[in-house]
Amino acid sequence: MLTEEQKQTWQEKGYLILRGLFSPAEVDFYRDHFMALNAQGAQASRSVAEPKPGDPLLKYPRMIHMHRWDKASLDWMLDKRIRDTMVELVGKEPYAVQTMFYFKPAGARGQALHQDNYYLRAQPGTCIAAWMAVDRCDEANGCLQLVPGSQNWPLLCTIKADTRESFTDITVPIPEGTPVESAVMEPGDVLFFNGAVVHGSLANRTTDRFRRSLIGHYVEGDAQQVGKWYHPALRMDGTRIELETSPDGMKCGTWVDEDGVERIEMTGFEMVEKASE
Repeated sequence: MLTEEQKQTWQEKGYLILRGLFSPAEVDFYRDHFMALNAQGAQASRSVAEPKPGDPLLKYPRMIHMHRWDKASLDWMLDKRIRDTMVELVGKEPYAVQTMFYFKPAGARGQALHQDNYYLRAQPGTCIAAWMAVDRCDEANGCLQLVPGSQNWPLLCTIKADTRESFTDITVPIPEGTPVESAVMEPGDVLFFNGAVVHGSLANRTTDRFRRSLIGHYVEGDAQQVGKWYHPALRMDGTRIELETSPDGMKCGTWVDEDGVERIEMTGFEMVEKASE
């Protein structure tokens, strides 16, 4: 059961860290499991913006949609602890649509600021992420960075990212001085966050540490549509549910300064080009 303070944090910031939701033994299992899959050359996403020879992400590419072929990933995605937390946070059981595993070895680039629902296109409502730390995550090895309160923002129009720092090539601009918080986490902690929350991660500037993480993406239980890359959706008991496919374009907004006040003005349509998330 979540405390009233935890629920208030979720409402105010759009994200919440539950400490020690998974045990050290469970984390050890997942760490060893995915390292073994990587060593075996298991299916992975090798889309890295402007890679250079020796880029550590070429040796340790992220994995996507592992639950479609790996039982351990499916079991984690549908875990009762994740399900129960999300029901408390959003009031209804979600649908599960994606798993990911990031290795983020020493020297790896981070990921520029973005919003998950740019990719998932959940409608109505939004998506939700459950992000489990498999290693200690801090600013040195590239922990997540989140903008508190941005769950109340609409989808922002994207711009080109600095691929010297980000392995993805798009980002969203935020006003200068906007607070950004680091999610310092221990193995087994799980960060839940709203799909509109602007977030990214720092580069791993260590020489000998991974920053591995196991991630599930879900859509709110009232959603009727999701992007074309995220079918089939699953109920939290593992049965399939048919959702419609969202259109590729969604209305997006840009920040404007009007009489000294920053606000978001809706403009045009943003197109998602590929399943980068």
